[in-house]
Amino acid sequence: MAVSNPARSRGRTRWLVIAAIVLGVAVFVGANAHLIYVSFASQPACVDHAKPGEMRAGQYSAAKSSC
Repeated sequence: MAVSNPARSRGRTRWLVIAAIVLGVAVFVGANAHLIYVSFASQPACVDHAKPGEMRAGQYSAAKSSC
């Protein structure tokens, strides 16, 4: 009959918990880095919109146009 070693089991559990935390932090950082990259890489082109002060039925105008 094999007797389990509680110290060895505790060490393995601690290692698994630390590995899971490190993996979770890495996924979180990677996802945020990807969101920042996509936000800068996908600048939309200028679209036709009402200029500030123009009145068009059913349309809003940009507060400050970038183009």
